[in-house]
Order: sequence, then structure tokens, then C-alpha cells
Amino acid sequence: MPDPALKLLVFDWDGTLMDSVGSIVGCTQAVIADLGLGEADETTIRGTVGLGLRETVDKLVPDCDDALYEVVLECYRRHWVATFRDQPLLFPGVRGMLGELAQTGYLLAVATGKSRRGLEHALDQTGLRGHFHASRTADEALSKPHPQMLLDILDQLGVRPRAAVMVGDSIYDLRMAANAGTHGVAVLSGAHGRAELAAEAPRVLLEQIAELPAWLANESGLAATKAAEAAAAEEAADRRLAPAASTSSSGS
Repeated sequence: MPDPALKLLVFDWDGTLMDSVGSIVGCTQAVIADLGLGEADETTIRGTVGLGLRETVDKLVPDCDDALYEVVLECYRRHWVATFRDQPLLFPGVRGMLGELAQTGYLLAVATGKSRRGLEHALDQTGLRGHFHASRTADEALSKPHPQMLLDILDQLGVRPRAAVMVGDSIYDLRMAANAGTHGVAVLSGAHGRAELAAEAPRVLLEQIAELPAWLANESGLAATKAAEAAAAEEAADRRLAPAASTSSSGS
């Protein structure tokens, strides 16, 4: 049984469910070289994974105006479709993990820096579409770490923030979770390292996404134990009060 306090699990895509950060870095480097936009090392580019494309371009190409952005966008799409789109694979265990979580009773959703077109292709490519109850992309909402993606999903599914968990590999996922009032779970499989993620104070920091069901099961057990302890304490308090109430009634 799922933790009764947690109903919704929202996943980032790139670097969380799919091993695609390397492909994103390679595509970005190809665009920068193709358009003669200077240089950006791998660490710098990895630090932008999780943002929307506009926000990424603003970080990598300062003072980029709208006209240049459209050129960058078209160049990125061309390189991505031609060379990089079908390279990434799901992380080991993702398909089984999502099936297990769905059978357990959790609602599942996606909040990603990908475009809607990019996410739709990835869902079709992986065959995972049927697992998710909702999704939001960077061209439908403000970019992470703004909470709009999460708030839209919460509103659509009728779930309160503290009953939801955002699962991601970047500081932007965890900051979005904090801004939306949900829990945040970090995975060490993508854009940011242990120290950066730990600084955002996630509920837990997992080595890989396949560890999520075990952590949730443990949380469910702890929640059940706490509920039982609270009920026992309340029952004991009632028993202590009962003789006093009886004596008071007899005296009157």
C-alpha cells in the first residue's frame, strides 16, 4: 500500500527517467559551434539542464535577442532531430518501477524542461504514455524553478501540495518543489552532483531512480507506525481520564 499521505509522484524526464543529459550537452555544443556563439564547456551546459530552452540560451548566450533566439531554436531542433533525439535510453529499471508504482496506487505525472513535441516523441518512443495521468512542458508553463508546472498538475489531479513528491536530478526540480510546497526527492543520475542537490534539502537523495519504490515503502511503514503510536497514545489518555470522570460524576 502507498503512503496514505503521499498520492502523487511527479517526475522530471531528462536525467531522471531517461539517460539523456549527455545527448543534450552534445546537441548544445553542436549548436554553439554551428552558429559561432563562442564556447561553453560541458560543466556549464550541464548546469542548465532542466531549464526551458529560452532560459538555457539566456544563460549560455548573454544578451540574446528574440531574433537570435529563433535562429538558435531552429538550429537546436535540427541537430536534435537529425543526430541526438533517438540516442537516449531509459535508465535501468524505469519501466518496471513505473508499473510497480502505478499498481501500488500512486498517481504519476511528468514536469519537464522539454517541449511538448519533444515529450510526446519520448513518450511514444519509450511506450510509457499510459503510465502518466498528467504532464507539463516548458512551452506550456513558466520554466523551472517557477512552480507553475507543478501547480497546474496539482490542480488538474486535485491533489494538495503536501501529498505530492517532485522527483528530479537538478537543483531546478528541487527548487520548483519548494516553491510549489511539495516534497522533493533528488536522484544522482543527471545534471547536478551530490553537494549541489543536498544543499536544496530534499526529503532523500537516491543514487538511482530504481530505488524510489523501496524508499516510498519505507516511508509508508514509518507513517503507519507513527499513526499506530498516535492512536495508542490517544487511547491511553482516554483510559487515564475515564476514572477521573467517573469519580467526578459520583461526587456530584
